[in-house]
Amino acid sequence: MARKRNSKDRKAGKSSFAKTVLNVFMQNPVKGFNFRQLSFNLGISDKASKQLVMEILEDLAADRKIIEQKRGKYQLNPKLLHIPVSKSTITGTVDMKQTGKAYIISDESTEDIYIAANNTYHALNDDTVKVQIFPKRKDRKLEGRIVEIIKRSKTRFVGIVDVSKNYAFLIPDNNAVPIDIYIPAADLNGAKNGDKAIAEIVDWPAHSKNPFGKITEVLGKPGEHEVEMHSILADFGFPVRFPAKVEKEADKIEAEVSQKETNSRRDFRNIFTCTIDPEDAKDYDDALSLQKLNNGNWEVGVHIADVSYYVKPGTLIDQEAYDRGTSVYLVDRVIPMLPERLSNDICSLKPHTDKLCYAAIFEMTGDAQVESHWFGRTIINSNRRFNYDEVQEIIEGKQDEFSIEILTLHNLASKLRDERFKNGSIAFSSQEVKFKLDEDGKPISAYIKEQKDSNKLIEDFMLLANRRVAEWVGKVKAKQDSRTFVYRIHDVPNQEKLETFAEFINKLGYKLNLGSKKSISASLNQLFKDIKGKGEENMIESIAVRTMAKAEYSIKNIGHYGLAFSFYTHFTSPIRRYPDLMVHRLLDGYLNGNPVMNPAEYEEKCKHSSEMERKALEAERASIKYKQAEYMLDKVGQTFNGLISGVSKWGIYVELEGNKCEGMVSLRYMDDDFYYLDEENYRVIGHQFGKEYKLGDPVTIRVRKIELAKKQMDFEFV
Repeated sequence: MARKRNSKDRKAGKSSFAKTVLNVFMQNPVKGFNFRQLSFNLGISDKASKQLVMEILEDLAADRKIIEQKRGKYQLNPKLLHIPVSKSTITGTVDMKQTGKAYIISDESTEDIYIAANNTYHALNDDTVKVQIFPKRKDRKLEGRIVEIIKRSKTRFVGIVDVSKNYAFLIPDNNAVPIDIYIPAADLNGAKNGDKAIAEIVDWPAHSKNPFGKITEVLGKPGEHEVEMHSILADFGFPVRFPAKVEKEADKIEAEVSQKETNSRRDFRNIFTCTIDPEDAKDYDDALSLQKLNNGNWEVGVHIADVSYYVKPGTLIDQEAYDRGTSVYLVDRVIPMLPERLSNDICSLKPHTDKLCYAAIFEMTGDAQVESHWFGRTIINSNRRFNYDEVQEIIEGKQDEFSIEILTLHNLASKLRDERFKNGSIAFSSQEVKFKLDEDGKPISAYIKEQKDSNKLIEDFMLLANRRVAEWVGKVKAKQDSRTFVYRIHDVPNQEKLETFAEFINKLGYKLNLGSKKSISASLNQLFKDIKGKGEENMIESIAVRTMAKAEYSIKNIGHYGLAFSFYTHFTSPIRRYPDLMVHRLLDGYLNGNPVMNPAEYEEKCKHSSEMERKALEAERASIKYKQAEYMLDKVGQTFNGLISGVSKWGIYVELEGNKCEGMVSLRYMDDDFYYLDEENYRVIGHQFGKEYKLGDPVTIRVRKIELAKKQMDFEFV
């Protein structure tokens, strides 16, 4: 016969259960619960246990451990957290890792907050969340738990469908999504096992490990070129097509320019004008004009496609352009911000055709000193559509009917560049990975395209126009006269990151002077000269870029650190960047004496534009990584030379010469010794024999395995 529990046993049991109930509140400090919600959370269904939950809630409330928000619903008393409520929670963005742990990036904290996998509260990568911060422990990183999801970054995910008998899962392509999405059989929408598809999350019950979803679109079979490119666009939320209503609105735009409009503009049709773009460009949004003035000075015009004339605020085209924020450049295509009738035809500055522009016109001396400027609407008729290679050949000595004009522009641009570097601009050089594709989109070859003087010629005049427009709007005598404007800002780098970078390059035999802004810029430029042509050049430059703050859009001008400009904006690419279109409208308004625009509205637009720019860059990188992995697919077993580009506790990253394909040599493949990571000195060392592999070392690898779906390459040392 079972022994009856005495009152002492029951009291101890109730006390233990009360701790379990209180722990639910402690883990969810800003959430309210009634007894039914608590019972569900604890997996309780019988009537007697539910009654006990009710009693415990009343006891905890009487002890002021929980507070009754409204009748029957309770929340944790903030005093139990031992830190003031105002300092215990912050809002930030989730940076989710493949393991399920996360970091929170927030303007309210000087350091990222670590979130253990069991404290992520169903948050996903890039979600905006509220975080409860744990009391800081000595010599430990800041830690916390997510207590509320304020805004989901996205609810649609791309992945592979894994079908079972009565249900399926979508396994996301993105490594930053550490969970699979449960799909009921009724919501497969025709998807078959192994298909690549898009799933939308429709519910995520509190007690469920996986969210519930439905398939909204079947993309096709993994590995097919079109399927993979569409997958990347869908994963980052970029639409492949324009809505029919937007296309219809674009079709109605009048392409012909009226005589009245022509007469209202400054006419440059009889002055030398040209565009200089990549060979495969379809939209030409900037042109340069040049003429010698009677006083011996040069007049240089920076003419930009007048998108604001054709795209008016409040139209469907304008809203669609704002939503997209930017054109997206994948390895084989451009997903334009504007319908192609505008981007590739009406607005595009095609040669031998009258085109409407918004321009910045400069009178310059032979030494490239700006004597005066003029901003306003122009009409041009471009004499020639150059590509970069053609202009480079002229710079290098090839004769052309426009050699004098091109060489004059090159000479002025070079002097503008020298002046910029003298004032502290940092000479970052960019290398683009390019592919030659066959008719099915398969990469035949991969190569590096470097910036040459022809690229820099255009860049320096665009920088001049961007800077002078921002100065004209932003330079005011009194604070009350300040005008709302869209600036392109770049903050000073984090001192700790700079010191880490300086320590890193010091171990490679280079130095960085951190004394002042100017000394940092000067020593960075000297560093880039010193590493030119050396094996570690790409690696050091890419780490230097990561050390810098990210450039973004804002109405609050703090200047541009990398360019050493006090005022800077984006004025020169309204066909492909929405902020440039906003700049044109604002500039035109201020030139015509219009009142200052609402700053709150434009700050929100700046945040959105910065976010869409970031997504577009990530989509571009994803397409490059995919094509690099695809290019290496038939090279398993072959050997290549490369440089060690990174080290971690998992393995050694190697970037191959000539194509920048990066893969990892897993430490578990290195069976000649037990290797461990020496993080401080950027190297991996063998425990028994002392063999070391350090950042920047030249190595030879064999391609071991390619995981195309994950865009990953596995190497092994030869």
